[in-house]
Amino acid sequence: MAEQENPEFISQLQSRIQAAGGISFAEFMELALYHPVHGYYSAACPRIGKQGDFFTSSSIHSCFGRLLAKQLEQMWQLLGKGRFTVAEQGAGEGYLALDILDAIAEDYPDFYSLLNYRIVEISPALQKKQAEQLVRHIDAGRVEWCALPQLKGMQGCFLSNELVDAFPVHLIEKHSGTLQEVFVVNQGAGFAEELRPLSTERISNYFTALGLEPAEGNRCEVNLAARQWMVEVAEVVKKGFVLTIDYGFPAEELFAAWRRTGTLLCYQQHQTNEDPYRQPGRQDITAHVDFTTLQEAGRKRGLVPLYFGHQYQFLMGLGFLEMLIELQSRETDPQKAQALRMNLKTLILPDGGMGDSFKVLVQGKHVGTPELLCSRKIQNISIASGV
Repeated sequence: MAEQENPEFISQLQSRIQAAGGISFAEFMELALYHPVHGYYSAACPRIGKQGDFFTSSSIHSCFGRLLAKQLEQMWQLLGKGRFTVAEQGAGEGYLALDILDAIAEDYPDFYSLLNYRIVEISPALQKKQAEQLVRHIDAGRVEWCALPQLKGMQGCFLSNELVDAFPVHLIEKHSGTLQEVFVVNQGAGFAEELRPLSTERISNYFTALGLEPAEGNRCEVNLAARQWMVEVAEVVKKGFVLTIDYGFPAEELFAAWRRTGTLLCYQQHQTNEDPYRQPGRQDITAHVDFTTLQEAGRKRGLVPLYFGHQYQFLMGLGFLEMLIELQSRETDPQKAQALRMNLKTLILPDGGMGDSFKVLVQGKHVGTPELLCSRKIQNISIASGV
Protein backbone atom coordinates (compact mmCIF):
# COMPACT_ATOMS: atom_id res chain seq x y z
CA MET A 1 0.00 0.00 0.00
CA ALA A 2 1.12 3.58 -0.62
CA GLU A 3 2.83 5.37 2.22
CA GLN A 4 -0.11 7.73 2.70
CA GLU A 5 -2.71 4.99 3.02
CA ASN A 6 -4.28 3.95 6.30
CA PRO A 7 -4.24 0.13 6.45
CA GLU A 8 -6.36 0.02 9.61
CA PHE A 9 -9.13 2.10 8.02
CA ILE A 10 -9.00 0.15 4.76
CA SER A 11 -9.39 -3.07 6.75
CA GLN A 12 -12.43 -1.61 8.55
CA LEU A 13 -13.97 -0.52 5.26
CA GLN A 14 -13.44 -3.93 3.71
CA SER A 15 -14.96 -5.64 6.75
CA ARG A 16 -18.02 -3.40 6.47
CA ILE A 17 -18.31 -4.11 2.74
CA GLN A 18 -17.93 -7.86 3.23
CA ALA A 19 -20.56 -7.95 5.97
CA ALA A 20 -23.05 -6.01 3.82
CA GLY A 21 -22.22 -7.73 0.56
CA GLY A 22 -21.31 -4.35 -0.92
CA ILE A 23 -22.26 -0.79 0.07
CA SER A 24 -23.55 2.17 -1.91
CA PHE A 25 -20.97 4.75 -2.96
CA ALA A 26 -22.83 7.24 -0.74
CA GLU A 27 -22.06 5.10 2.31
CA PHE A 28 -18.43 4.69 1.23
CA MET A 29 -18.06 8.46 0.78
CA GLU A 30 -19.67 9.16 4.15
CA LEU A 31 -17.24 6.80 5.90
CA ALA A 32 -14.23 8.15 3.99
CA LEU A 33 -15.07 11.74 4.94
CA TYR A 34 -16.83 11.52 8.29
CA HIS A 35 -15.73 8.34 10.09
CA PRO A 36 -15.25 9.57 13.70
CA VAL A 37 -11.64 8.34 13.88
CA HIS A 38 -10.31 7.89 10.36
CA GLY A 39 -12.52 10.20 8.26
CA TYR A 40 -10.96 13.02 6.29
CA TYR A 41 -12.86 15.69 8.22
CA SER A 42 -12.18 14.09 11.61
CA ALA A 43 -8.38 14.12 11.49
CA ALA A 44 -6.49 16.98 13.14
CA CYS A 45 -4.41 17.88 10.10
CA PRO A 46 -4.29 20.97 7.85
CA ARG A 47 -6.69 20.85 4.90
CA ILE A 48 -6.98 24.49 3.85
CA GLY A 49 -4.25 26.78 2.53
CA LYS A 50 -0.72 26.14 1.27
CA GLN A 51 -0.03 23.36 3.79
CA GLY A 52 -3.35 21.63 3.12
CA ASP A 53 -5.18 20.11 0.17
CA PHE A 54 -7.16 23.04 -1.24
CA PHE A 55 -7.90 26.76 -0.96
CA THR A 56 -11.26 28.26 -0.08
CA SER A 57 -12.43 31.79 -0.85
CA SER A 58 -12.00 32.76 2.80
CA SER A 59 -8.43 31.43 2.90
CA ILE A 60 -7.37 33.64 -0.02
CA HIS A 61 -8.02 37.03 1.60
CA SER A 62 -10.06 38.56 4.40
CA CYS A 63 -11.94 40.75 1.89
CA PHE A 64 -14.25 37.79 1.16
CA GLY A 65 -15.48 37.80 4.75
CA ARG A 66 -15.58 41.59 4.89
CA LEU A 67 -17.85 41.71 1.85
CA LEU A 68 -20.11 39.06 3.36
CA ALA A 69 -20.26 41.21 6.50
CA LYS A 70 -21.71 44.05 4.40
CA GLN A 71 -24.49 41.80 3.18
CA LEU A 72 -25.17 40.47 6.68
CA GLU A 73 -25.40 44.02 8.03
CA GLN A 74 -28.06 44.87 5.45
CA MET A 75 -29.95 41.72 6.42
CA TRP A 76 -29.79 42.86 10.05
CA GLN A 77 -31.30 46.18 9.03
CA LEU A 78 -34.03 44.43 7.02
CA LEU A 79 -34.99 42.41 10.11
CA GLY A 80 -35.37 45.55 12.22
CA LYS A 81 -31.91 45.97 13.82
CA GLY A 82 -32.68 43.68 16.74
CA ARG A 83 -30.89 40.57 17.96
CA PHE A 84 -29.52 38.67 15.00
CA THR A 85 -28.10 35.17 14.68
CA VAL A 86 -25.53 34.22 12.08
CA ALA A 87 -25.37 30.43 12.00
CA GLU A 88 -22.46 28.94 10.04
CA GLN A 89 -22.33 25.23 9.32
CA GLY A 90 -19.06 23.68 8.26
CA ALA A 91 -16.89 26.60 9.36
CA GLY A 92 -13.65 24.78 8.59
CA GLU A 93 -10.80 26.22 10.61
CA GLY A 94 -12.72 29.41 11.37
CA TYR A 95 -11.17 31.78 8.83
CA LEU A 96 -14.46 33.02 7.42
CA ALA A 97 -16.07 33.42 10.84
CA LEU A 98 -13.07 35.43 12.02
CA ASP A 99 -13.10 37.74 9.00
CA ILE A 100 -16.84 38.32 9.27
CA LEU A 101 -16.73 38.99 13.01
CA ASP A 102 -13.69 41.26 12.74
CA ALA A 103 -15.38 43.29 10.01
CA ILE A 104 -18.67 43.63 11.88
CA ALA A 105 -16.89 44.56 15.11
CA GLU A 106 -14.87 47.27 13.35
CA ASP A 107 -17.39 48.64 10.86
CA TYR A 108 -20.79 47.98 12.47
CA PRO A 109 -20.41 48.08 16.28
CA ASP A 110 -24.16 48.39 16.89
CA PHE A 111 -24.75 45.26 14.85
CA TYR A 112 -21.91 43.47 16.65
CA SER A 113 -23.44 44.20 20.05
CA LEU A 114 -26.62 42.36 19.02
CA LEU A 115 -24.95 39.52 17.12
CA ASN A 116 -24.90 35.87 18.11
CA TYR A 117 -22.56 33.82 15.89
CA ARG A 118 -23.38 30.12 16.23
CA ILE A 119 -21.26 27.43 14.63
CA VAL A 120 -22.59 23.99 13.69
CA GLU A 121 -19.56 21.69 13.64
CA ILE A 122 -19.39 17.92 14.17
CA SER A 123 -15.60 17.59 14.26
CA PRO A 124 -13.98 18.09 17.70
CA ALA A 125 -10.63 18.78 15.99
CA LEU A 126 -12.16 21.58 13.92
CA GLN A 127 -14.06 22.98 16.91
CA LYS A 128 -10.72 23.30 18.68
CA LYS A 129 -9.15 25.14 15.73
CA GLN A 130 -12.16 27.43 15.41
CA ALA A 131 -11.98 28.29 19.10
CA GLU A 132 -8.29 29.16 18.76
CA GLN A 133 -9.07 31.54 15.89
CA LEU A 134 -12.05 33.20 17.55
CA VAL A 135 -10.77 33.83 21.09
CA ARG A 136 -11.46 37.57 21.05
CA HIS A 137 -15.03 37.13 19.89
CA ILE A 138 -15.67 34.25 22.28
CA ASP A 139 -14.48 36.45 25.13
CA ALA A 140 -16.90 39.14 23.91
CA GLY A 141 -19.76 36.65 24.18
CA ARG A 142 -20.47 36.62 20.47
CA VAL A 143 -19.64 32.99 19.56
CA GLU A 144 -20.96 29.60 20.60
CA TRP A 145 -21.29 26.10 19.15
CA CYS A 146 -24.50 24.16 18.73
CA ALA A 147 -26.22 21.33 16.87
CA LEU A 148 -28.49 22.18 13.95
CA PRO A 149 -31.78 21.43 15.79
CA GLN A 150 -30.75 23.85 18.56
CA LEU A 151 -31.14 26.71 16.07
CA LYS A 152 -34.91 26.16 15.93
CA GLY A 153 -36.66 29.54 15.86
CA MET A 154 -33.59 31.52 14.81
CA GLN A 155 -33.89 34.96 13.25
CA GLY A 156 -30.96 36.03 11.14
CA CYS A 157 -28.92 34.31 8.46
CA PHE A 158 -27.90 30.68 8.04
CA LEU A 159 -24.57 30.65 6.21
CA SER A 160 -22.55 27.91 4.54
CA ASN A 161 -19.46 28.14 2.36
CA GLU A 162 -18.28 24.99 0.55
CA LEU A 163 -20.34 22.68 2.74
CA VAL A 164 -22.87 20.96 0.50
CA ASP A 165 -20.32 19.76 -2.07
CA ALA A 166 -18.88 17.40 0.57
CA PHE A 167 -22.18 15.70 1.43
CA PRO A 168 -22.20 11.99 0.45
CA VAL A 169 -23.60 11.37 -3.03
CA HIS A 170 -25.11 8.38 -4.78
CA LEU A 171 -23.40 7.56 -8.08
CA ILE A 172 -25.95 6.81 -10.80
CA GLU A 173 -25.62 5.51 -14.36
CA LYS A 174 -28.26 4.97 -17.00
CA HIS A 175 -28.09 1.88 -19.18
CA SER A 176 -30.78 0.49 -21.53
CA GLY A 177 -33.09 3.21 -20.25
CA THR A 178 -32.77 2.07 -16.62
CA LEU A 179 -31.17 3.95 -13.73
CA GLN A 180 -28.58 1.89 -11.87
CA GLU A 181 -26.48 2.67 -8.84
CA VAL A 182 -22.77 2.22 -8.17
CA PHE A 183 -21.99 -0.07 -5.24
CA VAL A 184 -18.52 -0.53 -3.75
CA VAL A 185 -17.18 -4.06 -3.34
CA ASN A 186 -13.86 -5.50 -2.24
CA GLN A 187 -11.18 -6.36 -4.76
CA GLY A 188 -7.86 -7.65 -3.49
CA ALA A 189 -6.35 -5.07 -1.17
CA GLY A 190 -8.61 -2.35 -2.52
CA PHE A 191 -12.06 -1.67 -3.89
CA ALA A 192 -14.07 -2.04 -7.09
CA GLU A 193 -17.48 -0.94 -8.40
CA GLU A 194 -20.59 -2.86 -9.34
CA LEU A 195 -23.77 -1.54 -10.94
CA ARG A 196 -26.90 -2.62 -9.09
CA PRO A 197 -30.57 -1.58 -8.83
CA LEU A 198 -31.18 1.70 -7.01
CA SER A 199 -30.76 1.46 -3.24
CA THR A 200 -33.79 3.70 -2.63
CA GLU A 201 -36.74 4.95 -4.64
CA ARG A 202 -35.88 8.44 -3.44
CA ILE A 203 -33.30 8.53 -6.25
CA SER A 204 -35.88 7.97 -8.98
CA ASN A 205 -38.21 10.41 -7.18
CA TYR A 206 -35.38 12.96 -7.24
CA PHE A 207 -35.25 12.91 -11.03
CA THR A 208 -39.04 12.82 -11.31
CA ALA A 209 -39.22 16.05 -9.30
CA LEU A 210 -36.67 17.65 -11.64
CA GLY A 211 -38.45 16.43 -14.75
CA LEU A 212 -35.23 15.06 -16.24
CA GLU A 213 -32.87 12.09 -16.13
CA PRO A 214 -29.23 11.52 -17.07
CA ALA A 215 -28.59 10.62 -20.70
CA GLU A 216 -28.04 7.01 -21.76
CA GLY A 217 -24.59 5.82 -20.71
CA ASN A 218 -23.91 8.82 -18.49
CA ARG A 219 -22.76 8.82 -14.87
CA CYS A 220 -23.94 11.50 -12.42
CA GLU A 221 -24.25 12.21 -8.71
CA VAL A 222 -27.45 12.46 -6.67
CA ASN A 223 -27.08 14.33 -3.40
CA LEU A 224 -30.08 13.22 -1.34
CA ALA A 225 -28.36 14.55 1.79
CA ALA A 226 -28.32 18.08 0.36
CA ARG A 227 -32.07 18.06 -0.18
CA GLN A 228 -32.69 16.82 3.36
CA TRP A 229 -30.26 19.40 4.73
CA MET A 230 -32.16 22.23 3.04
CA VAL A 231 -35.39 20.92 4.54
CA GLU A 232 -33.81 20.94 8.02
CA VAL A 233 -32.36 24.42 7.56
CA ALA A 234 -35.74 25.77 6.42
CA GLU A 235 -37.33 24.31 9.51
CA VAL A 236 -34.94 25.98 11.99
CA VAL A 237 -35.10 29.45 10.39
CA LYS A 238 -38.14 31.27 11.75
CA LYS A 239 -37.43 34.54 9.97
CA GLY A 240 -34.46 35.59 7.92
CA PHE A 241 -32.12 34.36 5.22
CA VAL A 242 -30.20 31.33 4.02
CA LEU A 243 -26.94 32.09 2.19
CA THR A 244 -25.32 29.14 0.42
CA ILE A 245 -21.99 29.43 -1.40
CA ASP A 246 -20.63 26.45 -3.30
CA TYR A 247 -19.59 25.19 -6.70
CA GLY A 248 -22.41 23.76 -8.73
CA PHE A 249 -25.02 24.36 -11.41
CA PRO A 250 -28.76 24.46 -12.05
CA ALA A 251 -30.03 20.91 -12.63
CA GLU A 252 -30.32 21.22 -16.41
CA GLU A 253 -26.64 22.08 -16.65
CA LEU A 254 -25.49 19.64 -13.98
CA PHE A 255 -27.21 16.69 -15.67
CA ALA A 256 -26.61 17.86 -19.24
CA ALA A 257 -26.11 15.09 -21.82
CA TRP A 258 -22.56 16.25 -22.60
CA ARG A 259 -21.46 15.82 -18.97
CA ARG A 260 -20.68 12.13 -19.45
CA THR A 261 -18.81 11.26 -16.23
CA GLY A 262 -20.35 13.57 -13.62
CA THR A 263 -18.45 15.99 -11.42
CA LEU A 264 -16.92 13.85 -8.67
CA LEU A 265 -13.40 15.04 -7.79
CA CYS A 266 -10.84 14.30 -5.10
CA TYR A 267 -8.34 16.79 -3.65
CA GLN A 268 -5.01 16.06 -2.03
CA GLN A 269 -2.08 18.44 -1.64
CA HIS A 270 -3.57 20.81 -4.23
CA GLN A 271 -3.79 18.07 -6.83
CA THR A 272 -7.04 16.68 -8.20
CA ASN A 273 -7.85 13.13 -9.19
CA GLU A 274 -10.96 11.11 -10.02
CA ASP A 275 -10.18 8.03 -7.89
CA PRO A 276 -12.15 8.16 -4.60
CA TYR A 277 -10.83 4.71 -3.63
CA ARG A 278 -7.23 5.89 -3.42
CA GLN A 279 -6.16 6.60 0.17
CA PRO A 280 -9.66 6.79 1.73
CA GLY A 281 -9.72 9.17 4.67
CA ARG A 282 -6.63 10.99 3.39
CA GLN A 283 -8.20 12.96 0.53
CA ASP A 284 -11.24 15.16 0.11
CA ILE A 285 -14.10 13.92 -2.08
CA THR A 286 -16.56 16.41 -3.58
CA ALA A 287 -19.31 16.75 -6.17
CA HIS A 288 -20.95 19.82 -7.68
CA VAL A 289 -24.19 21.01 -6.11
CA ASP A 290 -27.62 20.85 -7.74
CA PHE A 291 -28.89 24.36 -6.97
CA THR A 292 -32.28 23.70 -8.56
CA THR A 293 -33.09 21.05 -5.96
CA LEU A 294 -31.88 23.31 -3.13
CA GLN A 295 -34.20 26.07 -4.32
CA GLU A 296 -37.21 23.80 -4.75
CA ALA A 297 -36.71 22.01 -1.43
CA GLY A 298 -36.49 25.37 0.32
CA ARG A 299 -39.43 26.85 -1.55
CA LYS A 300 -41.75 24.08 -0.31
CA ARG A 301 -40.89 25.10 3.25
CA GLY A 302 -41.19 28.85 2.96
CA LEU A 303 -37.77 29.84 1.63
CA VAL A 304 -38.16 32.22 -1.30
CA PRO A 305 -35.19 32.51 -3.71
CA LEU A 306 -33.99 36.13 -3.56
CA TYR A 307 -30.69 35.88 -5.43
CA PHE A 308 -28.79 33.29 -7.46
CA GLY A 309 -25.65 34.09 -9.41
CA HIS A 310 -21.95 33.53 -9.93
CA GLN A 311 -19.59 34.39 -7.10
CA TYR A 312 -18.00 37.16 -9.17
CA GLN A 313 -21.41 38.83 -9.61
CA PHE A 314 -22.15 38.49 -5.91
CA LEU A 315 -18.82 39.96 -4.80
CA MET A 316 -18.85 42.76 -7.39
CA GLY A 317 -22.31 43.75 -6.23
CA LEU A 318 -21.08 43.98 -2.65
CA GLY A 319 -18.19 46.28 -3.57
CA PHE A 320 -15.28 44.04 -4.55
CA LEU A 321 -13.79 46.59 -6.96
CA GLU A 322 -14.09 49.43 -4.48
CA MET A 323 -12.41 47.33 -1.79
CA LEU A 324 -9.63 46.26 -4.17
CA ILE A 325 -8.92 49.89 -5.08
CA GLU A 326 -8.84 50.88 -1.41
CA LEU A 327 -6.49 48.03 -0.47
CA GLN A 328 -4.18 48.87 -3.38
CA SER A 329 -4.05 52.52 -2.37
CA ARG A 330 -2.68 51.53 1.05
CA GLU A 331 0.13 49.42 -0.45
CA THR A 332 3.23 51.48 -1.29
CA ASP A 333 5.31 48.61 -2.67
CA PRO A 334 4.39 48.13 -6.38
CA GLN A 335 5.27 44.42 -6.35
CA LYS A 336 3.17 43.79 -3.26
CA ALA A 337 0.32 45.78 -4.81
CA GLN A 338 0.45 43.61 -7.91
CA ALA A 339 0.56 40.42 -5.83
CA LEU A 340 -2.45 41.64 -3.84
CA ARG A 341 -4.33 42.41 -7.04
CA MET A 342 -3.68 38.99 -8.55
CA ASN A 343 -4.51 37.22 -5.30
CA LEU A 344 -7.84 38.95 -4.94
CA LYS A 345 -8.75 38.46 -8.58
CA THR A 346 -8.74 34.70 -7.92
CA LEU A 347 -12.07 35.27 -6.18
CA ILE A 348 -13.73 36.64 -9.32
CA LEU A 349 -11.83 35.37 -12.36
CA PRO A 350 -13.20 32.47 -14.46
CA ASP A 351 -11.09 29.69 -16.00
CA GLY A 352 -8.97 28.69 -13.04
CA GLY A 353 -10.35 31.23 -10.58
CA MET A 354 -13.40 30.92 -8.38
CA GLY A 355 -15.50 33.57 -10.08
CA ASP A 356 -17.73 31.44 -12.24
CA SER A 357 -17.36 27.93 -10.79
CA PHE A 358 -18.79 29.08 -7.46
CA LYS A 359 -22.43 30.11 -7.18
CA VAL A 360 -24.28 32.00 -4.46
CA LEU A 361 -27.88 31.33 -3.48
CA VAL A 362 -29.76 33.62 -1.10
CA GLN A 363 -33.21 32.57 0.12
CA GLY A 364 -35.52 34.45 2.46
CA LYS A 365 -38.28 33.47 4.87
CA HIS A 366 -40.93 35.97 5.95
CA VAL A 367 -38.78 38.86 4.70
CA GLY A 368 -40.64 39.82 1.52
CA THR A 369 -38.57 40.39 -1.61
CA PRO A 370 -35.99 43.03 -0.66
CA GLU A 371 -33.35 44.29 -3.08
CA LEU A 372 -30.15 42.89 -1.62
CA LEU A 373 -26.82 44.68 -1.85
CA CYS A 374 -25.32 41.73 -3.69
CA SER A 375 -27.82 42.14 -6.53
CA ARG A 376 -26.28 45.44 -7.70
CA LYS A 377 -25.72 45.20 -11.45
CA ILE A 378 -22.15 45.21 -12.74
CA GLN A 379 -23.03 47.89 -15.32
CA ASN A 380 -23.82 50.19 -12.40
CA ILE A 381 -20.28 49.87 -11.03
CA SER A 382 -17.76 52.44 -12.23
CA ILE A 383 -14.52 50.73 -13.29
CA ALA A 384 -11.46 52.62 -12.10
CA SER A 385 -8.30 52.50 -14.19
CA GLY A 386 -5.55 50.17 -13.01
CA VAL A 387 -7.82 47.43 -11.70
